[in-house]
Amino acid sequence: MAEDSTTPKTTFKRVLLKISGEALMGPQGYGLHPPTVMRIAREVQSVQALGVEVCMVIGGGNIFRGLQGSAQGMERTTADYMGMLATVMNALAMQSALEELNVFTRVISAIRMDEVAEPYIRRRAVRHLEKKRVCIFAAGTGNPYFTTDTAATLRANEMNCEAIFKGTKVDGVYDKDPMKHDDAVRYDTVSYDDCLAKRLGVMDASAIALARDNNLPIIVFSLDEPGGFRGILAGEGTYTRVQG
Repeated sequence: MAEDSTTPKTTFKRVLLKISGEALMGPQGYGLHPPTVMRIAREVQSVQALGVEVCMVIGGGNIFRGLQGSAQGMERTTADYMGMLATVMNALAMQSALEELNVFTRVISAIRMDEVAEPYIRRRAVRHLEKKRVCIFAAGTGNPYFTTDTAATLRANEMNCEAIFKGTKVDGVYDKDPMKHDDAVRYDTVSYDDCLAKRLGVMDASAIALARDNNLPIIVFSLDEPGGFRGILAGEGTYTRVQG
């Protein structure tokens, strides 16, 4: 088949998209907003159309956040497991949206729940990616006290992804909160060590350290920008690259 000359080239072959659960809320203050879920699914579909193999990790903060539950008096381990279950709900919602777009998808859970998701088996997950299926990794690492940021970095390394794409509300990493400070300055690139030392809030410290130790780039971009995910993979758009 002749290659479509209108299709942009990308140097990435396999990436992991990390988004927060809050990204699925849309204009609501809680839960899932189906039009927003579908919009993000279309972003993933457009990237897969470039020939890129895509993994996803979605947080659960739109439904339940373990750390907040713990802060309100709930036992931390129980709260974290509840947060993991919230990520499974989000993963199933995203799977439904992707499959509505005819994108073959697998939800892979770190906690066994065979009726709704596959158990995490690394070689099987790699095979799904090779068959051009989107793999959504749910339930974090399967352990309390670890965030979905750390789970995303772990899975990206295990899947031999070339980068983590962290979708946020802003178009990169700033020296201070751009929502609160008009003079905030965006970094084009920033080192792992600076992220940790300056507490820039890209990901939690464990995730940054794990990415650093394995030379895994983190690309921070705005998920609210239509076509932004595809654009960056095609070498366009505004973003910050976190690297060594």
